[in-house]
Amino acid sequence: MKKKINSKHRILILGASGFIGNAIYKELCSYFNTFGTYNTNNISFNGNHHFFQYNIEDDGIFKILEAVKPTIIISSLRGDFFAQIIVHQHIVEYLITHKCKLIFLSSANVFDAYSKYPSYELDKTLSESIYGRLKIKIENMMLRLPKRKYAILRLPMVFGALSPRIEDIKIHLKEKKPIEVFPNLIMNVITDNKISQQIHYIINRSKSGIFHLGSKDLVHHDDFIKEIIKTLGNYKPVFKHVYTTNEDRYLAVLPKSNLLPKHLQLYSQEIFSDLEI
Repeated sequence: MKKKINSKHRILILGASGFIGNAIYKELCSYFNTFGTYNTNNISFNGNHHFFQYNIEDDGIFKILEAVKPTIIISSLRGDFFAQIIVHQHIVEYLITHKCKLIFLSSANVFDAYSKYPSYELDKTLSESIYGRLKIKIENMMLRLPKRKYAILRLPMVFGALSPRIEDIKIHLKEKKPIEVFPNLIMNVITDNKISQQIHYIINRSKSGIFHLGSKDLVHHDDFIKEIIKTLGNYKPVFKHVYTTNEDRYLAVLPKSNLLPKHLQLYSQEIFSDLEI
């Protein structure tokens, strides 16, 4: 039985050919009028009238916005940092003059200058990394808007059967190369599928504000990677232990004030079932 398309929303996913963006597209396209951008010569997108080729450094975003007339923009863009800032400035201009909302995929790295505790939605952001500072800059653009106009989704490390992190581990195992682990790093995790379900809920319930979409529990990076490798098969991996500090440091985003329903929360152990072969 074909699902009925909800005509209330026209959704534009920026970066819909990427790992997370494509998972979001697959989750939403059966329920909403969903469009996406891609920056690749992948033939599967050619001729698809719901996909627009878009190069973040060379192409303007307004042409696509005028063609789609989205009520919701989901930003899962990657690429040149300066170009990302410019395109999000243009999106904010669009939001001010149109009935439209931005869902922005941010990162736990907006808190990477803090290390002694996990971070919550209303904590002050502070980053020592260029990547974290980029995300903070874009978040700050959005925070000047009325709350109904945005949802900021801060993500921890993202895993999934086809995730770049898992593919990289598989290559290292195959080539018997050392796999980097960070024994002092305490984090939480999420999957592409769970993010997609959470976004679907946020759209359906018209939720706004800041969301932390990590697992409810915390894990040490080295323990988690070792558990992943056990799930992938019978390997004898070589590890390179990287110590950036003598003490445990946290890079984890936990929810407190913006909780999602229980069926949309997860524990880190649930991720392994997605990886079993």
